[in-house]
Amino acid sequence: MNATDVFYNVPVTFSWFDYGLFVAMLLLSVLIGLYFGCCGHQDSINEYLLGGKEMSVVPIAISLVASNISGITLLGVPTDVYRFGSTYYMYVSMLIPVYVITYYVYLPVFYKLQLVSVYEYMMLRFNRKIRLLTSGLSTVATLLYLPIVVYIPALALTQATQFSLHLVTPVLCGVCIFYTTIGGLKAVVWTDTLQFVVMIGSIVAVFYKGLDAIGSFDEMWSRAAAGRRLEFDLDVNPTKRDTVMATMVGTLFGCLSYMSIGQSFVQKYLSMPTKKDVKKALFLFMFGMFAIITFVVLTGLIMYAHYYECDPFTAGKITKHDQILPFYVMDVASTIPGLAGLFLSGIFSAALSTLSACMNCLAGSVYEDFVSPFMPKDISQKQVSNILKLLVMIIGIISTAMVFVIEHMGSILPINYALGGITNGPLLGLFTLGMLFPVANHKGALYGGFGGIAFMSFIIIGSQYYQVMNEYAGRPVSIEGCGNGTILLPNLPDSSVDKSDVFILFRITHYYYSFMGTLATVIIGVVVSYLTRKPTDPKVDPDLISPFSYWVSSKFGLEKPEKGNYYEVNKALGVVTHAEKQTNAT
Repeated sequence: MNATDVFYNVPVTFSWFDYGLFVAMLLLSVLIGLYFGCCGHQDSINEYLLGGKEMSVVPIAISLVASNISGITLLGVPTDVYRFGSTYYMYVSMLIPVYVITYYVYLPVFYKLQLVSVYEYMMLRFNRKIRLLTSGLSTVATLLYLPIVVYIPALALTQATQFSLHLVTPVLCGVCIFYTTIGGLKAVVWTDTLQFVVMIGSIVAVFYKGLDAIGSFDEMWSRAAAGRRLEFDLDVNPTKRDTVMATMVGTLFGCLSYMSIGQSFVQKYLSMPTKKDVKKALFLFMFGMFAIITFVVLTGLIMYAHYYECDPFTAGKITKHDQILPFYVMDVASTIPGLAGLFLSGIFSAALSTLSACMNCLAGSVYEDFVSPFMPKDISQKQVSNILKLLVMIIGIISTAMVFVIEHMGSILPINYALGGITNGPLLGLFTLGMLFPVANHKGALYGGFGGIAFMSFIIIGSQYYQVMNEYAGRPVSIEGCGNGTILLPNLPDSSVDKSDVFILFRITHYYYSFMGTLATVIIGVVVSYLTRKPTDPKVDPDLISPFSYWVSSKFGLEKPEKGNYYEVNKALGVVTHAEKQTNAT
């Protein structure tokens, strides 16, 4: 089988030059890992996970963007725009609110505590059970997310070459596991920088080549408008998939769930010397995300303008909607040597940067939360570093194996939201409960966490059972320009089927999952905490409460914990505060 067989009548050959481009990117990533593994002194947990707390602003900002832009973004978003329109672009309207909330609400607590694992916060704020609950949730969520990240570039490569998905996946993961294991955070950050450059190059090249193939920006715009790809639905009905409200709410809470409290992001925040550096990095991150989201949305519109009279899926030229971007690139790449290779290098770069960042941070949280308590007190930093490297390898192997499960599931973007919805919302809810609600206690956090998980599991499993996620009808497509030959249409879901008899919670669009999980967790947690609190309960350490909570208390005349009273009560109860723990450790 060759590229022509895969893409039917698309006259493209995947040349050795194309292969060479992304092989070079993989080799450079390996060399970066070798450099930092041999010369970077990765012999302590501080060096391996935090880069010695001397990382500079620009590489961290680029790494944040690169690790956040996975193949899900580069492949899934253009496909989503092609099918459902450009409402996804409302994502950029939420970048400033997410930046403000992250920096002024959640970051002050993490930066003051300087924790290796963000879930240690839960033990300081509540107890060890809540710490294990949140860390376990995050571990499961990450292990479900990483196979999707790996599957995307593997799918793209198998659509363009004769290689099997089952061969590509182990090779891709093996390279990433190698340089992440030996190089630590410094290798992750600098390979992210390299991969970001490749990623940007591929996005821009595909965009301008597509624009050239259509003729002009105006032609693209007029075709997209005629095909209803520029319509923005202002309906507030939560069962409608692509509305402005759904996209904005989903983006806000989805981004907060990883930017504000995610181990990968917080770990990089803490790797910089000062809080001002974090502010600069977040600003650059916001600008980078704006640029990339703009390009991938325009790529979706260009694809529609290119195929506005001959939809490849309806015409039977591809078997999955997620194959349309690789198909499109192979289609327009025939006249430019290396464009196909550059595109695949960009997809691989997006996957590798996300995969390496997640493996590095997950190894840190798993060690701190699950392994460290069983280690001897006199364990050396060298031994800890070796254990972290072993954990990276184990996580990578599990992610590789899980790809063969993901390949049998549906479209990328809804799966990502669905799998993350069970865990991301409750996780954000628990951290919000701890940082913004001084009344919250460990019982409220326990019931709130399990309540949020149970609620979201009920909704997501129910929606999958009724296959509601697969029943959303896309915007209109045409096959009038496909030629006069006989076209065999694939079996498409009947978008006219009436789903009004399905329970309304099962019909809510996946964009609301993180919001619903957060809200359910906070409400249950606050109610249970209020009902179970006692006058003798220890006061909350001020270091564990967000300054935003104190600001709200002062503005609305609410009860604000007094520092003097707090220390007197806790001293009488024998409670050791976080500040005292740090002093004793010193």
